[in-house]
Amino acid sequence: MTDDAPRRLRVLAAMSGGVDSAVAAARAAEAGHDVTGVHLALSENPKSFRTGARGCCTIEDSHDARRAADVIGIPFYVWDLAERFREDVVDDFIAEYEAGRTPNPCLRCNEKIKFAALLDKALALGFDAVCTGHYATVVLREDGTRELHRASDMAKDQSYVLGVLDDRQLAHAMFPLGDTLTTKAEIREEAARRGLFVAKKPDSHDICFIADGDTQGFLAKRLGTATGDIVDESGAVLGTHEGAYGFTIGQRKGLRIGHPAPDGKPRYVLDISPVDNTVTVGPADALDVTGLTAIRPRWCGRPPTAGPATYTAQLRAHGGETEVTAELVDGTELRVTFTEPVRGVAPGQAIVLYDGSRVVGSATIATTERRVRAGA
Repeated sequence: MTDDAPRRLRVLAAMSGGVDSAVAAARAAEAGHDVTGVHLALSENPKSFRTGARGCCTIEDSHDARRAADVIGIPFYVWDLAERFREDVVDDFIAEYEAGRTPNPCLRCNEKIKFAALLDKALALGFDAVCTGHYATVVLREDGTRELHRASDMAKDQSYVLGVLDDRQLAHAMFPLGDTLTTKAEIREEAARRGLFVAKKPDSHDICFIADGDTQGFLAKRLGTATGDIVDESGAVLGTHEGAYGFTIGQRKGLRIGHPAPDGKPRYVLDISPVDNTVTVGPADALDVTGLTAIRPRWCGRPPTAGPATYTAQLRAHGGETEVTAELVDGTELRVTFTEPVRGVAPGQAIVLYDGSRVVGSATIATTERRVRAGA
């Protein structure tokens, strides 16, 4: 849904308490839409203040969102989605790590909370669209279908975490910042001109429900200690750990291996086995992935054509693009081959396919194929 829609829309603006969502709500109102602000209370025990620039969903954020709505001159409400957030995002995050996978909670939140729970409630109340501060663009085609595209400014593009949106959700999505060819500093300057005092508020980062950034500590409190072995590719024990869930594929730091590799080169996490609670480490070139299989595909607008096709793929929120050949098999499984090997690909991550700037869709990585190394 584009900002130049021919009619005045009833818009529900999701306001996190940050600068991006505040400016997005202000732009939607300035465009003539009937805007109502809503802050999502996602934490069951919100703190009064953020920890530096980390986290969100605190009482302070709720107050900031309300003050921004007052300045814009729009109604404002707080909706409690904490239980749904815990079930669909936090519990899923913990379960994925426990199973040896590496999830992306931001994708899950966009899929299950902002564009499922929130959108469903908004439509039931008579709203036409949900507006957020994401940097992405929805394009309405002449045939009436919609496409999700990268933001005009690649430096701020957030289309990767929106790759889970389907055609119905895109039809009711509004991203007023997507066409902005401006820097974040200029967005802050715009907020200041509008009288929004969140203009200087630091961005939240990392995982919103882990305010101190200590993912391993967060998981340890919920999964407990489970001592296991750290082994090399031959199975030789190099050290121990207190929980395989505390590691990710490609990790180099924090391995706590007592002695260096025979060749003196760094070692990386190659595999995580929750069955026997073992973490396997090895050289960097052992991380080279030539292909993968992904499940639970979701298409942004029209699905891809039958048979293999060439795309570019993004494998993490702030990662670059890589050329791939991908094919949907039996409608449920995406098989991907990389033109050049890539490193650090982990089951549980999302792969998002692009055709130029258009987001084709996303899927969850289930298995990877490693390059056969000489002498391995």
